[in-house]
Amino acid sequence: MSSVEIKKIVKAIVTSDGAGVKLKRSIGTPEADYIDPFLMLDEFGSENKDDYIAGFPPHPHRGIETVTYMLEGEFEHEDSIGSKGKMRPGDIQWMKTGRGIIHSEMPAMSGGKLLGFQLWINMPAKFKMNKPEYHYIKNNEIGVYKDNDKTVKIIAGKFKNFEGPEKNHNVEPIYLHVLLNKNKEFNFELPSGHNSFIYLLKGELKIGNNKHQKINNSTLVLLKNGINLTVKSSEKSEFLFIAGKPIGETIARGGPFVMNTKEEIIQAIEDYKNGKFARY
Repeated sequence: MSSVEIKKIVKAIVTSDGAGVKLKRSIGTPEADYIDPFLMLDEFGSENKDDYIAGFPPHPHRGIETVTYMLEGEFEHEDSIGSKGKMRPGDIQWMKTGRGIIHSEMPAMSGGKLLGFQLWINMPAKFKMNKPEYHYIKNNEIGVYKDNDKTVKIIAGKFKNFEGPEKNHNVEPIYLHVLLNKNKEFNFELPSGHNSFIYLLKGELKIGNNKHQKINNSTLVLLKNGINLTVKSSEKSEFLFIAGKPIGETIARGGPFVMNTKEEIIQAIEDYKNGKFARY
């Protein structure tokens, strides 16, 4: 069976979003615009409250799913379908925005360290105008595999005898959070048609069998299609492994809206301006 090798290494760029929250963006950049079905990946975090305290005030979305994963700190979520809750370390917010949602994500802390990720997943055209759904997953609802070499948190997909809480999804996502001890190995067998990537939060990795440049902190690694993934750690490392089945449809973007045509983006903007956006 074919081994999974590196396609491209992309260093995350420093930017800001919301009301000035500082973050590192790797997917949704000139170097990695769209990795079907993934539209964006942000690492947000700082020990300086001025970098995050303004948060993400109310804003709209249509046509995408947003997956927020908190590692440190606390955020409060509130949206136009009545969902409200506080995200704590290890928690997941999986939001299918469908035809329209307005939500806010604001820090529920006045100081301390904040660290987390937000992933955007595209929705097929047939689902883009569905009613929004909100799935809140607590840390203790997520399976964790441990051995002497590694710890793997299974957010979506399967690893060993564990299955993530997000099931029956159209792109069959795999979302693993891996802590790999020094000079140890992580192996995974992928579905052959999935697009996949690794985001290295910290440490240093060797991926696949081919020689490649040094990979260390806050780096996106796009992977070629294959089946057998082998990751080795040169030092204690922490990374996300994410994969999904491509949708294969044309996309049109307009800020927080992702549809299939420019006309649909214009309609989303008009609906939002006219107050028709978040009516269900």
